[in-house]
Amino acid sequence: MEILCSGARCPVHEQRARWERKRACTARELLETERRYQEQLGLVATYFLRILKAKGTLRPSERQALFGSWELIYGASQELLPYLEEGHWGQGLEGFCRHLELYNQFAANSERSQTTLQEQLKKNKGFRRFVRLQEGRPEFGGLQLQDMLPLPLQRLQQYENLVIALAENTGPNSPEHQQLTRAARLISETAQRVYAIGQKQKNDQHLRRVQALLSGRQAKGLTSGRWFLRQGWLLVVPLHGEPRPRMFFLFTDVLLMAKPRPPLHLLQSGTFACKALYPMAQCQLRRVFGHSGGPCGGLLSLSFPHEKLLLMSTDQEELARWYHSLTWAINGRKN
Repeated sequence: MEILCSGARCPVHEQRARWERKRACTARELLETERRYQEQLGLVATYFLRILKAKGTLRPSERQALFGSWELIYGASQELLPYLEEGHWGQGLEGFCRHLELYNQFAANSERSQTTLQEQLKKNKGFRRFVRLQEGRPEFGGLQLQDMLPLPLQRLQQYENLVIALAENTGPNSPEHQQLTRAARLISETAQRVYAIGQKQKNDQHLRRVQALLSGRQAKGLTSGRWFLRQGWLLVVPLHGEPRPRMFFLFTDVLLMAKPRPPLHLLQSGTFACKALYPMAQCQLRRVFGHSGGPCGGLLSLSFPHEKLLLMSTDQEELARWYHSLTWAINGRKN
């Protein structure tokens, strides 16, 4: 439908012009960053992956653990770039979406990749020497291999932002609108899955670390299947006597209270004995004092069916962070 505007300025035409400027700017950024991305993928493929394969410095299983689907991701970029250079954004990105599963696979392998890299640098003298030699090449500009391994996951986030912006600034009457909208949705869904994979990997690292801090038969399997929120020292205020420092570990479903083992303990020095496990689904939380932001710290009251805890901290900011995390755990269980 033709839009008729009277006068020198037409709001509809001005809006279309703004969309075109934003689209052109986004398209240019997508093209320029894709060129740089492909160049970096190629550097790792050429100077690390292929030479390692030819030299046999790593076994095939170690090489796969280190680089995952890197070569296939490089191939997907090589397919995409010519479309972008010719201005066929919709067609190119539609075809690229067939390769998005590679990014899920790469994310799932990322923790294993970093572990393999550190293990091989530590124990494999030939690999360590090879990596240092390749990192010294001027093409890498001072970047180390460990800096470049997360590159595909960083690029996926860029894809999401740029393709969404490109779709939003493409008019609905454009022949590319449907292709770009679908590509933006698929890339965004993949980015969300990759983010979830990363969060689970971080949580698993926290759980292993916390489990290693806990000792004794009661501690076995305490962290299995849980989501970690925070840990720290708080003072437990009893009905009678002086406050006692205890280490607390908060998960989404429970609050774990632990007592440090004696420093001179022969086998378990530096670890904690689990003293109590409190279910957050049954917790009622209240601030007794510490609302005003003053320097005197504060006190939290946690009520459970068969016990009540008074937890104190002299650091009011720290106590506020605990209050926020405890509130999140309680509300998360109820929602």
